[in-house]
Parts: sequence; structure tokens; C-alpha cells
Amino acid sequence: FSWEWTKAYFRFREPYSDLAYALEAEKGGTRAILMAVQAHIIKYLLFVRNTEYTHLERLRRISRQEQGEALAAALADTLWAAGGGGRAVICLVTTDVHFMPRRDYKADNFTERIQLFEFSKKAAAQEFFFDHINCFKGEGSHGVILFLYSLLFSRTLER
Repeated sequence: FSWEWTKAYFRFREPYSDLAYALEAEKGGTRAILMAVQAHIIKYLLFVRNTEYTHLERLRRISRQEQGEALAAALADTLWAAGGGGRAVICLVTTDVHFMPRRDYKADNFTERIQLFEFSKKAAAQEFFFDHINCFKGEGSHGVILFLYSLLFSRTLER
């Protein structure tokens, strides 16, 4: 992955601001993934989340915790669709090495530490995302790469 990809993570604008619902996106390759997730965030905030606010206020009046909830729901929704509605695979980075690189593979000290978590219920995947949301929205987390790997494993390489 390029430097741009390795530094990319899911980062919101300031809570309770006019753009509190918006992810910050740099120029380049990660923008497409961020914008796809952004669409699911807006869908969640407007049509799923229960609140007394009007539609426009629903997007602006959200706290940091609500941003995390919206991101968890959006990531789970996207993976569930990628998995055909029957499964989702979430990738996290651990300290343990889970496979040993071969000669034809260049180790990046990231991919070889990925651990897979498989879910057969969307609600369980969403809860897992929320419990581990900082693995996707923390600076230095490689959150966009983790989500890309999650998409690939949820969709399966055959499909």
C-alpha cells in the first residue's frame, strides 16, 4: 500500500458542527471507499437513528459517540451487503503474526498480523464494530485498509 493508504482512517468533522456527519477525505484512492461509507452514514442518521430532530438537524446534532455509532452501523451495513446478506468478516490488526510470508510476498508488518472475525448476524457485526471502532477511526489505525480487507473477505475472493 502507498503512504496515502497507510495513513488513511475514518475521521469525522467536529461533533455538533454543520458537518458533524461528514467524513474527512484526502485526495486519492481512499476517497472512493470513504464516500461509499459516507452514504451509509447519512442513510443511518436520516432514516434509522431515532431522534426528535428534523432531517437537517439529524445530520448536524450528533456527538462523538453518535458519530461512532453511525460509523459502526455504516461499516456493518456495507460488509453485510458485500457478503450477500449472510455473513460479514471483520479484520483487525493484532500483535501476533498470523501467517509467515513466503519469498514471493513482501512483508509489510501489517497484513501478516490481521486476524479475521466472522459473523452470521448483522447486529452482531455492528456491535463488534462499535466495540472496536477506534481500530477504524483512530489515527495510525490503518482503518481504511482494514475495512478494504474486511470487504474482500466478506465478499470472498471467488465472488
